[in-house]
Amino acid sequence: MNGLAITGTEFNYFHVCKRKLWLFSHDIEMEQESDIVFLGRLIHEHSYQRERKEVLIDGVIRIDFMDDDTVHEVKKSNRMEESHVGQVLYYIYCLRLKGVDVRRGVINYPKQRRTTEVELTPDREREIRKTIECIEEIKRMKSPPAVLNSRICRKCSYEEFCYS
Repeated sequence: MNGLAITGTEFNYFHVCKRKLWLFSHDIEMEQESDIVFLGRLIHEHSYQRERKEVLIDGVIRIDFMDDDTVHEVKKSNRMEESHVGQVLYYIYCLRLKGVDVRRGVINYPKQRRTTEVELTPDREREIRKTIECIEEIKRMKSPPAVLNSRICRKCSYEEFCYS
């Protein structure tokens, strides 16, 4: 599989929690109830208003915005930066599959007034392909992976579902 059947959210969740990825990919969505997700959506909508918002690729990949040769992703905080980096690299990878020569991405943290730049290198591209295989494997599982039991669970929109 080339990866375009995987959403950016799923790619992000892979780096955060495999169980969350499985639940989300099986249409068990809890984000609509989350105040944290709502706040993130507000920050996204009200930041960078002059930029063209949400570039949609194949109805699956939703990029926050692009300028020239750079993919931009807007996030509330850098707390889960590793997952944000993976998500932006995945977007760059998908664009390259479509013939768009983009190698650079920027993660924008408007609330913190900072950015993180990322670049798709050959090593990172191999990691992306490997992650795609792992995501597809998780999505094919008959039941979700075990509960993570981590500090991050306390702020997760799936917390009540996982621990009830």
